[in-house]
Amino acid sequence: MDKSYKLRVATFLMLCVVVRSQLSSDFYSKSCPNLLNIVRREVRNAIKSEMRMAASLLRLHFHDCFVNGCDGSVLLDGSEGEKFALPNLNSARGYEVIDTIKSAVETECSGIVSCADILTIAARDSVVLSGGPTWKVLLGRRDGVFANQTAANDLPSPFESLDSIISKFAALGLNVTDVVALSGGHTIGLSRCALFSGRLSNFNGTGAPDSTLDSSLIPELQSACPVNSDGNNTVALDNRSRDLFDKNYFANLLKGRGILQSDQVLVSNDSATRAIAQLYSNNSAVFFCDFANAMIKMGNIAPLTGGDGEIRSNCRVVNS
Repeated sequence: MDKSYKLRVATFLMLCVVVRSQLSSDFYSKSCPNLLNIVRREVRNAIKSEMRMAASLLRLHFHDCFVNGCDGSVLLDGSEGEKFALPNLNSARGYEVIDTIKSAVETECSGIVSCADILTIAARDSVVLSGGPTWKVLLGRRDGVFANQTAANDLPSPFESLDSIISKFAALGLNVTDVVALSGGHTIGLSRCALFSGRLSNFNGTGAPDSTLDSSLIPELQSACPVNSDGNNTVALDNRSRDLFDKNYFANLLKGRGILQSDQVLVSNDSATRAIAQLYSNNSAVFFCDFANAMIKMGNIAPLTGGDGEIRSNCRVVNS
């Protein structure tokens, strides 16, 4: 291991500090002291029933925070809601798990804990129970009273350029390191064929597969995603360890085995993002540190606090 690599690792670890926030980790310590245990229990039960649910809950938190801030608006029902935005329709999952958690929390401490906070804790626990890092979840969010389907339709897309993705993250106060670290959440979970099948042949009208995709992986993906299928078949985003939160996702990218185009571009077109991915592929501690900090930063995007918003009694509808 060369000295420059050791220096980079040391630098990253020194910067592994908790992000400051107007929220607090002990917000419910007196009003609902058993909250974290309740959420952990229900998330564990959900993952035991379906391991994929860990990735689904993590993604649901991401899709919530990138629209209106972390206000639980993604959970609201209704045809004009975020659930019916293209990135979420027939794709976002885990709503029933949040319902179950909310019901258990309400039994313990009614009218106290927001759906937005429950979703934030559930995302953290999903990572931990999949073998990933832990962090103190900052709490005190209140729930939004309206959804924003238009903004949800503009969530970062698997088909976007890296520059566009970086720009969307930057608009919310997240930097390039956060882009790469949060992309590492794809170390768990599945992707629908519709989100990457265009890379398998005639990519961008070239008449050939995406040249950044490992050619040895293409037959496997073509078999899983037949040309005339509806695009709803799924494959693992990390085919080395689909249910384990680890650094293998980044090793895959460096071998051209990133399933989504938006993942593979992290190492294909930008030296800065490639250097970070290379660092993570060699050192789990640095990746885990940066991922935890990025999750804290993301969870602090425009939270409603104080007298803003409400504490929904049902995460699917605003209070009457």
